[in-house]
Amino acid sequence: MKPAQLSPQARRDVLDATRWIMGDNPSVVRAFHAAIDKATILLGEHPRAGRERLELIPAPARFLSLTGFPYILIYDSTPTPPLILRVLHGARDLPELLDDL
Repeated sequence: MKPAQLSPQARRDVLDATRWIMGDNPSVVRAFHAAIDKATILLGEHPRAGRERLELIPAPARFLSLTGFPYILIYDSTPTPPLILRVLHGARDLPELLDDL
């Protein structure tokens, strides 16, 4: 299976997170990108690995926590490969940020 793909907005989210992490702890950036890569492979192989959060966004959107980081991948599980819509810090106001999806 092909790994999940990042939407243009998800790519911007990853870039923003990378900049934030670089300012705080540059040595962690490589691990952050490795965790993103690992998550895309997992979602490509198991599109339903994440969970639905119907109170935040309707199906087929699903949520996957990024292992080792306080980030959440919000993705559409229906296309092949799945499409990651957003990569957001878990402490952010998710309902407001997901309102336009």
